[in-house]
Amino acid sequence: MGDTLSETALAFAPPEARARATAAGQPCDRISVRDDVRAVEIGAFGAERGVTQRLRFNVVLEVAPHDAAAGDDVDRVISYDTITDAITAELARERLNLLETLAERIADRCLADPRALRAFVRVEKLDRGSGALGVEIVRARAAAEPVAEARAATAARVVYLPPEVMGGPEGPDWIAALGAHPGPLVLCLGPALPEPAATSEAGLRAGLLSIDQAAWRLAERAPGLAVVGSRTELDWALARGKGAIWAPVKMVLDARARPGADASAPERLAAWLAAELGAPLALAGDGPAAEGAIRLRHPADLAPSPSS
Repeated sequence: MGDTLSETALAFAPPEARARATAAGQPCDRISVRDDVRAVEIGAFGAERGVTQRLRFNVVLEVAPHDAAAGDDVDRVISYDTITDAITAELARERLNLLETLAERIADRCLADPRALRAFVRVEKLDRGSGALGVEIVRARAAAEPVAEARAATAARVVYLPPEVMGGPEGPDWIAALGAHPGPLVLCLGPALPEPAATSEAGLRAGLLSIDQAAWRLAERAPGLAVVGSRTELDWALARGKGAIWAPVKMVLDARARPGADASAPERLAAWLAAELGAPLALAGDGPAAEGAIRLRHPADLAPSPSS
C-alpha cells in the first residue's frame, strides 16, 4: 500500500521530483489535467442531496512510448480531451455517493485508450470542511488485458456533396442547410475540377489536396462548419455535436488501411470515412444511391437522423 501511495504522490509531484525518484528505471511520459473544478451533486449524507458542491479533479496518465514529437503528429498522442471527456461522461452518467466510485470510473474510461498505461486520479471535495477532502487512486491495465478501441461510435452523419450540386442553383440552399444542421455532421466534398485516377503517391497527394482546397473554400461560405484534417480534430468536433468539413489528406495518407480510392472517386472516399466512423452515408443530389447509402435529393431532406 505504501508503494502505491508513494507512486500516486509522485504522479502529481513536480517533474524534477519524479525524475529523481525514477532515475533507476525508464520513466514513462505523462499527460495531465490539473485543478479542473466542477459543480456536482454527490455524496452519501442527506445534506449533500439536492445541492451541488465543488469537486477538484487532477488526473495524470502514463502513456506508451511513441515518436509523435518527431513528426509533430497530433493523432499519435492521447488528447487532453481523453481526460476531460472522461470526467464529463462519468459525472453525467448517474448520481454517486462515493468519490472512490467516481475516481475508479474515470480511471477505467481513460485506460480504454490503448496508449494509456496507468491512470492516477485525485478527486477532492472543496466545500465540506476547512480543507480539501479527497481520494487518490492509481490503476494500471494488466499486460494481458484486452484493449477496447478508444474511439466510440458517434451519432454523426456523413454527407457527400458533389461539385455539381454545390455549384448548381440549389448550392447555396444546401450549404445553408448543412451549416444549420443541429447534430454532428461531416461534410465530404469532391475536387473543384475532375481529377484523374492517381497512378503514384504524388498523384494521390495532389488529388487529395484539391479536395482539401475545396474544403477551405467552402468554410468561407459556411461559418457553421469547421474544417477538420485529423481524426483527433474530427472526434473532438463530433463529440460536441458540431458540423465539420473533411479535409482528407492527413487521414487517408496516415491510415493503416487506405481507402482504395482517390480524388477521382470522392464518393468512395466519403464511404470509407463513414465506415471508419461507423456512421451512415448520405449522398446529396439526384442519381442512384450507392450500396448502403441514402439519397438526399433536396436540402429539405437533410433532417436530423433519429439517433442524433
